[in-house]
Amino acid sequence: QVQVVESGGGLVQAGGSLRLSCAASGSIFSINAIAWYHQAPGKQRELVAVIKSGARTIYADAVKGRFTISRDDAKNTAYLQMNSLKFEDTGVYYCNVEATRLQFGNQYTYSYWGQGTQVTVSS
Repeated sequence: QVQVVESGGGLVQAGGSLRLSCAASGSIFSINAIAWYHQAPGKQRELVAVIKSGARTIYADAVKGRFTISRDDAKNTAYLQMNSLKFEDTGVYYCNVEATRLQFGNQYTYSYWGQGTQVTVSS
């Protein structure tokens, strides 16, 4: 099994910064991509940023220039540095890990979600 745990959320004033962490553990052969999603109150979950193998990154337009995603492959961990936070960044941030596992001599790719971490930006 694979476990995904987010941390680093909290309460911050508008204009402030937070750094979220996403740690994956368990029987992982390799991690293909790690993504952060944001779910605002009463809204659907939306992609914020993703980092793929080779450190290729993709950002939602709303966070470009403010958020930075990075990863530490040795630790199976990704980070989301969030600067210049806005009230609309409030919500739960979820991490999704696309990981490959070895089972019976074959490679299988699965998607795993963490439990989420709350970010509240006060105006």
